[in-house]
Amino acid sequence: MRAKMRLMGFRGAAVKPLNEEAAAELGAELLGEAIVFGVGGLCLYLEYSRQGGQARRREEEQAAALRELGERLERLRGEM
Repeated sequence: MRAKMRLMGFRGAAVKPLNEEAAAELGAELLGEAIVFGVGGLCLYLEYSRQGGQARRREEEQAAALRELGERLERLRGEM
């Protein structure tokens, strides 16, 4: 309960002890929320990483195409 009060912004407030059942329920709720936020954060990180990989691959393909065009241009200049 103290942790929940701190998260809500209450500092130093006196909290009466909870009974065992209420404490277990509150702990399970906090654990469940932490798991949901953790999975959500992990999904965001993985999507960001995937998007970064796609952008890098696209840039590499464009650079390869540009190099190929440059080589063809040099070859045509040599033929002229």
